[in-house]
Amino acid sequence: MDVLSSTQSQSIFVKQKSTNATHCKNPPNLRSRVRMSQKSIDFGLTHQLFDEIPVSDTFAWNNLIQTHLTNGDSDRVVSAYRQMLLRGVRPDKHTIPRILTAARHTSSFSFGKQVHGHALKLGLSSESYVISALLELYGRLDGADAAKLVFCKSARRNSVSWTLISRLYIMEDKPGLAVDMFKQMVESKAEIDPLALVTAIVACGMLKSLQEGRYVHEIAKKCGLEADVLVSNSLLKMYIDCGSIKDARAVFDRMPSKDVISWTEIFRGYVKNGGFNEGLKLFRQMSMEGVKPDSLAISSILPACGRGAAHKQGKEIHAYLLRNGIDLNVTVQNAVLDMYVKSGFIESAAKIFAGMKDRDAISWTVMILGYSLHGQGELGVDLFRKMEKNSSVEIDQIAYAAALHACTTARLVEQGRFYFNCITAPKIRHYALMVALISRVGLFDEARVFMEEHKLEGHVEVLRALLDGCRIHHNMRTAKRVIEQLCDLQTLNADNYVLLSNWYSSSAKWDMVNELRETIRDMGLKPRKASSWIEFRNKIHVFGTGDVSHPRSEKIYWELHSLMKKIEEEGTRLNLDFSLHDVDEERECVPIGHSELLATSFGLISTQAGATIRVTKNLRMCGNCHDSAKAISKIVEREIIIKDPSCFHHFKDGFCSCGDFW
Repeated sequence: MDVLSSTQSQSIFVKQKSTNATHCKNPPNLRSRVRMSQKSIDFGLTHQLFDEIPVSDTFAWNNLIQTHLTNGDSDRVVSAYRQMLLRGVRPDKHTIPRILTAARHTSSFSFGKQVHGHALKLGLSSESYVISALLELYGRLDGADAAKLVFCKSARRNSVSWTLISRLYIMEDKPGLAVDMFKQMVESKAEIDPLALVTAIVACGMLKSLQEGRYVHEIAKKCGLEADVLVSNSLLKMYIDCGSIKDARAVFDRMPSKDVISWTEIFRGYVKNGGFNEGLKLFRQMSMEGVKPDSLAISSILPACGRGAAHKQGKEIHAYLLRNGIDLNVTVQNAVLDMYVKSGFIESAAKIFAGMKDRDAISWTVMILGYSLHGQGELGVDLFRKMEKNSSVEIDQIAYAAALHACTTARLVEQGRFYFNCITAPKIRHYALMVALISRVGLFDEARVFMEEHKLEGHVEVLRALLDGCRIHHNMRTAKRVIEQLCDLQTLNADNYVLLSNWYSSSAKWDMVNELRETIRDMGLKPRKASSWIEFRNKIHVFGTGDVSHPRSEKIYWELHSLMKKIEEEGTRLNLDFSLHDVDEERECVPIGHSELLATSFGLISTQAGATIRVTKNLRMCGNCHDSAKAISKIVEREIIIKDPSCFHHFKDGFCSCGDFW
């Protein structure tokens, strides 16, 4: 916006004569009236003061301009500046930055360049405040490179201007250039302050470069700024983003003072890297040291409680939230919701969801997927239909994936097809879910055509979805072809060779079984070992296949033998087919020695009658253990919940929530 004529622009450089009595006299209480106007935002009164402000009183004009700037009225800022120039008032080093800021806020680059010209004519372009405002103007409206040109031409370069250029490069997603600027800053012997370090550390985190991060860290040490809490917190986050929890912990342990951000970053890092127990330990330590967690801290630690073994801690944190009045914003409520879903308490999750006043797409998606994971696909689909009717929530690809998962659990093929066709650009995840749905109901020809049409044969996730359908419907022919494809695609994945070995063993082709075992051994591959765990009295009890190391092993096996005898007496036939099972050691072990049954037996002999048994297994349940758990739940009249990688199995009264489709 060209608000100044050349005549008006030139007038500011003509000094006012001291003989002008009207303008030289300082009206009584003028500055107090300007301040009063600033507080009351009475713009009518403010503009009545134009003619009363002395030419020499630049402070009053700056105060007026700042009033408008603070209230976001950039047009009035420009108007006041124009009036200032018309009256021959000379702007100073405080005026120009404010006008440049207004130009930036209104995205008026041409006007900003005019003001830049004024700064040059007035001899103010080398002032620190002016340089910073110019860098912001050019960087935001013409790019970081343009700002760097201004920076290079400026006579003064201080820590603020160096850091500004780095920050502008970060805003343009050019962290490498930001780090380069910091290195030049160090070489120029400029003063390094905490803000300069933090900016460089953020850039290193974006680059995921430990080498660059450690370089900046060394500079912080040399400058004696490592202990600055802002710098330390930034180093924590950077090391975590770079995947080095060891370096992050070293920084944390050296910090002389820690705030809630410090604690949140470190236990977030442990949770992110799977160190759930250490994360929870640090969270408790934070509370013991009197640091009150905020909503972000709670949201960061709750994922550590999203496991069956840590559900008590999750409930305790939820209770802490309610007792201490911590802000229950939608992010925190989503974290609580997710924790209950993943720790096996779907009823509690449903109550949380029902009580939420505000729900975003994440809230709906977590609950839909939760219902599906707990074998209640129909409820998940019903909830998605309600989500569709909510105009305030945008349905994204993740929500559609949750809906497809629910359709797969409930085996609603037509509904699944409809939702799949609603996705504008499906990802492999969506294709895999569609193949899982089709094959789960036994439509293998349709699954084959679907995969050919979309060229999906080379995607592992899709092939495993098809294999799950083969396992359910005992389609051995298709299964063998899929397993061979998986072996070709993932030559170093031992689980694929275990699958193929189990397939051959079911056909009594022992020569092929031995050959595959030799292949696994020669390639140095290690098949995954099955393990299950259960929490009892704040201690995690872990069981492996055929495990006899537990102090109560004799009682555990005796209980299982007794239960198996009752199952046999009732005439229940167990599934002993391991042909498509992916755990090598379980095929050769007696069924009662499987880890999930050992953990279940321990739960039965350790808890009161009627208490729910909660077990987690790292690998898929075999058919025998699945049938056994159903029968045991009926005999002992208890609910047994076993979580494996596919879903939560709620065994009750002789039935499983998965409907035997897993």
